[in-house]
Amino acid sequence: MANSGATDLTKKPKIHDNACPICGGLGYVRRDLPVDDPNFGLLEICECKKEEVQRSSLQRLYHLSNLDAFKNMTFKSFNVSGRGSDKEKNNTLDIAFNTSKNYAHHLNGWLLLMGSYGTGKTHLAAAIANEVVSLGVETLFLTVPDLLDWLRYSYGSNETTYEERFEEIRNIRFLVLDDMGTQNTTPWAREKLFQIINHRYTYKLPTVLTTNLTLSQIDERISSRLQDRELVITIQIDAPDFRNPLDEGENSPISSLAHISDHRTFDKFSTRKSEKLPAEVQESLEKALYLSQQFADKPDGWLVLMGTFGTGKTHLAAAIGHYRAGLGDDPIFSVVPDLLDHLRATFSPSSTVSYDNIFNQVKTTKLLVLDDLGTQSATPWAREKLYQILNYRYETRLPTVITTSASLEEIDPRIRSRIMDERVCLVHKIIATPYQTRTLKRKPTLK
Repeated sequence: MANSGATDLTKKPKIHDNACPICGGLGYVRRDLPVDDPNFGLLEICECKKEEVQRSSLQRLYHLSNLDAFKNMTFKSFNVSGRGSDKEKNNTLDIAFNTSKNYAHHLNGWLLLMGSYGTGKTHLAAAIANEVVSLGVETLFLTVPDLLDWLRYSYGSNETTYEERFEEIRNIRFLVLDDMGTQNTTPWAREKLFQIINHRYTYKLPTVLTTNLTLSQIDERISSRLQDRELVITIQIDAPDFRNPLDEGENSPISSLAHISDHRTFDKFSTRKSEKLPAEVQESLEKALYLSQQFADKPDGWLVLMGTFGTGKTHLAAAIGHYRAGLGDDPIFSVVPDLLDHLRATFSPSSTVSYDNIFNQVKTTKLLVLDDLGTQSATPWAREKLYQILNYRYETRLPTVITTSASLEEIDPRIRSRIMDERVCLVHKIIATPYQTRTLKRKPTLK
């Protein structure tokens, strides 16, 4: 018989050093079956590769879920005790937490989380999604404005057609729609949202929705479906705002540093000399402190602090803000995802603050501190808003502090090009390990 060049996997492969004894390192096997067996000749993944394939599959699901910006929002990180002293209202958090956790493991019907801005609805919705993805279920997490942006963007996309994108959202195994009601309520937007929700209602596809609105404020066609008690579990969260309500008062998280710990000052920043870190690591911490103090003394252009989570970037950024506030300035400090949440929230009919007011306030403030650039949901809408803010501040050279755990390659190219302009921007990377992961020496016990 002529040699066809094909590998005969029915024979035991030659085993190389450190190779799997079952497949010889090929990663696939072919079971020894009779010719008339329907599975004869089919390749199967070897036991040595199954865990790797499962891990790769989960990573792909996680990437497709749009959960990158919400990976830290888990049930473990959720604060069930809430804030404030009203135990009865905070108890609603406990009910919402337990219901959400139970829903994540059964994934049956719909879950509607209702409550005012900042009460933990998004965190719980993201925690459910993170749990479901870890179980290998196809998931999509979208704020409603971003969902509509996805659809609009697909009209001119060369990658995915509008029809493909629309069908993907309608039929995904598990869908989370966050902040329903903050979208721009044009006839087109209302119709698209209704079509998606109606389709999932008809086929009873597992769905979680969050909203700041009451049922009477929601489109009647959608509201009627949300009131179907046979399908929808409704939870009302009455707890106080975790992040302080969005208002125009002194405690607004957009307009002040009141919500940032006053312990985050320069004299409280540790360069960790007692840990005997490698010389280059120690130098990166000391230089980060020095550059931050210099910038706080004479704010000019941009200062970008890079590095992994927990290395002190936020502490230094807040210290700059506190220092300038002490000199009479009124800096704005905002975590980037929260800033985008504030902007989206202005679309709500119940919002007392206009979008233009918030947007222009952030764009033109004397000193802007943006924490965690790169953790936001990278939708066209989010990218465009950030670019507009930062491009204006770049062109006008307004003092700006940015912290990020992302690499330059992961940042929007338009923003990256401005960060790399040494005439305007000073970039420093902290190469230390996170504070919380450093090893502590145990005290000897007395005998």
